[in-house]
Amino acid sequence: MERLKNISDKIVNGERIDFDEAMTLYAEADFHELGQLAHLVRLAKHPEPMVTYVVDRNINYSNICVCCCKFCAFYKEPDEDGGYVLSFEEIGEKIRETLELGGTQILMQGGHHPDLPLTWYEDMLRHIKANYNVHIHAFSPPEVVFWSEKEHLPISEVIRRLHEAGLDSIPGGGAEILVDAVRSEVAPNKCPAGQWLDVMEEAHNQGLRTTATMMFGHLETPEQRLEHLFAVRETQDRTGGFTAFIPWTFQPDHTELPHCRKLTSVEYLRTLAISRLVLDNVDNIQVSWVTMGPKIAQLALYFGGNDFGSTMIEENVVKAAGVAFRLSREEIHRLVEAAGFTPRQRTMDYTLLEAK
Repeated sequence: MERLKNISDKIVNGERIDFDEAMTLYAEADFHELGQLAHLVRLAKHPEPMVTYVVDRNINYSNICVCCCKFCAFYKEPDEDGGYVLSFEEIGEKIRETLELGGTQILMQGGHHPDLPLTWYEDMLRHIKANYNVHIHAFSPPEVVFWSEKEHLPISEVIRRLHEAGLDSIPGGGAEILVDAVRSEVAPNKCPAGQWLDVMEEAHNQGLRTTATMMFGHLETPEQRLEHLFAVRETQDRTGGFTAFIPWTFQPDHTELPHCRKLTSVEYLRTLAISRLVLDNVDNIQVSWVTMGPKIAQLALYFGGNDFGSTMIEENVVKAAGVAFRLSREEIHRLVEAAGFTPRQRTMDYTLLEAK
């Protein structure tokens, strides 16, 4: 108990905790006290009673992928029925509808398509920028590494070309757990943890902001979740380029890991709280109503979360695993206000938009 109190005192005094201290908290701290500590840190960073969110749409421009990750229920192999690549016109129609609904950005991700050259992605970005005033938050580090290897180009050159063509920021997809022992089991064809972090660091160095994610609750241990958090923290110490961290729980249905149990709400909230306490250099922690549902997302606002994520006008990947919560802007406002906060729409870099 004395050790727990000493660690709590460090946090209350604004001091940084190390790996062993984080592990002690994660394993031994009382559930409510852990949440209280995380909320205290959240209030120190964001004293205003406000919860932010973004209006955007997830556009999966293709589901064809040679990665074959065991946790993914969305992808199709190149010759499999149901594979698709959206036309630029179809993508444009989705963007037009998003803008009409008050959206400010699109999140775009696809599979590791073996036949689309880098120029196709550049052309797509240019087409969007020529026709729509929208922030493009797109791709992921594993996609960047895939194109780098496929085209025999340095990662820095791939990022430079995409940025030049219209890419505005990079989402934290493909992180799963940033520990190679886990990645080799659940996603053996995806880039290793070091490369994921290298892509993000290079993007930050080129002036692109990014987010970081963690998909937990499959084959990793609690210690490996913490390894992931500390890897993100060390990169953020060097670059300051992550705008937010988004931890969410693995959904096992319809995947090749059906034996994994779904994590409980308590396990999710403990992990969210420890994320807030470890990531003292990441300003925003996003709650996951997409996987946990709106009620737990409300509770998560008292376990370190300060951002309600996206309205997700469209979401296909988690839905393929059998989970399909949908929220409108009005519903997000109602949920945030019922939890005791003021909702505010934001952009990707957390610039606040005029209240509507």
